[in-house]
Amino acid sequence: MSELYDVVIVGGGPGGYNCAIRAGQLGLKTAIVESRGRLGGTCLNVGCIPSKALLHTSDLYEAAAKRFPAMGIGVAGLTLDLAQMMKQKDAAVDGLTKGVEFLMKKNKVDYIIGRGRVEAPGRVVVTGAAADSKILETKNIVIATGSEPAPLPGVTIDERRIVSSTGALELTAVPRRMIVIGAGVIGLELGSVWRRLGADVTVVEFLDRVLPTNDGEVSAQMLRILKKQGMKFELSSKVTGVEEIGESLLVAIEPAAGGAGRTLEADIVLVAIGRRAVTADMGLAECGVAVDRRGVIAVDDGRTNIAGVWAIGDCTPGPMLAHKAEEEGIAVAQKIAGQWGHVNADVIPAVVYTSPEVASVGKTEEELKAAGIAYKAGKFPMSANSRARANHEMDGFVKILEDEAGKRIVGAHIIGAGAGEMIGEMCVAMEFAASAEDVARTCHAHPTVSEAMREAAKAVDNWLMQA
Repeated sequence: MSELYDVVIVGGGPGGYNCAIRAGQLGLKTAIVESRGRLGGTCLNVGCIPSKALLHTSDLYEAAAKRFPAMGIGVAGLTLDLAQMMKQKDAAVDGLTKGVEFLMKKNKVDYIIGRGRVEAPGRVVVTGAAADSKILETKNIVIATGSEPAPLPGVTIDERRIVSSTGALELTAVPRRMIVIGAGVIGLELGSVWRRLGADVTVVEFLDRVLPTNDGEVSAQMLRILKKQGMKFELSSKVTGVEEIGESLLVAIEPAAGGAGRTLEADIVLVAIGRRAVTADMGLAECGVAVDRRGVIAVDDGRTNIAGVWAIGDCTPGPMLAHKAEEEGIAVAQKIAGQWGHVNADVIPAVVYTSPEVASVGKTEEELKAAGIAYKAGKFPMSANSRARANHEMDGFVKILEDEAGKRIVGAHIIGAGAGEMIGEMCVAMEFAASAEDVARTCHAHPTVSEAMREAAKAVDNWLMQA
């Protein structure tokens, strides 16, 4: 059976389904192929959304137990119903995945369940439970297959006791001891969830800092904050193996630089060392699509080296972020329709949904120094912000970096409650090539936490007023 489309998208995550929606809006005959049986990809099903649901509820639980009394709120008989917490998380996921499926129908996109493989430029073969393959003929193919947890050599993930992020979202009991391998975004977020719910959490990180891709000052302060909250860290250390002995997991670690090893005990081990592109067995090599040794597809503004074959999201270079994939999907759909489409790689925000949150966009101080770019920095502590102090949420700061020669904001870094919501202001400012002075002279409502950004902007030009 063969059908002809303008565009066939392989992968139903944020990149794929947003590409499909936009293509449908633009009048292109579109199909989206997804093997999971539920649209939304890793993000919606086993990533961004369920983790945020647990981060939110676990933070409320800890607040009730530890922070409410200082605000004059007494909670008697506080209990944890983990099964209900998981149920409400699953309900949020279910509602959103059904919403995405509705959007396919609304925009006249054919949703095809099965595994898509690029047989040739212009031809996608879909296999699934049915014995017969479905052949889709198309003018354009968009590969949006996303990413999966990266494995750790010598450690076998069983999603029972040694888990990836997927298994860490489905635990049926709070572990007494959890070891997290990797101090990146996923490790710190999910480690935070289970620490708040009562687990003794130790994070093992190969490098000498947490959040290694973030601004150095952000990494240093977040380490202090998370330690204060009770999370333990083994930095500059590597895991060489995990052995199951009775009810315990014995985690062998040693210094990253070499040296004597030792053993840590845990009930659950979370492997969170990063993610890798899902491009194996896609037929890409046979079609001549350029893929590097890590399986990442080479692209130029979404175009691969083969005409009519595009790629977006986690299977392409750059940060593995749902919103990056979404922007790329929209841009590619518009290009296929003959319209303008572009993604500004310099203005892709990143957020760590710990408590407090960490949000950043643009360059770090380390990157500016390495590039030899003269810059000015302005910084404002959350402890001096009236709303943050009133809310008892004083950890963190805002830092704004401005290119000294061009007087343009080139980076912004926030630690604080609601940082993920605030970073959007900096993204808009950077898209419009704003200077720090532009932000400093823009009226912000008082009292709000966002005033901290205005004060940091003032600090760039040495007229900080509130600290």
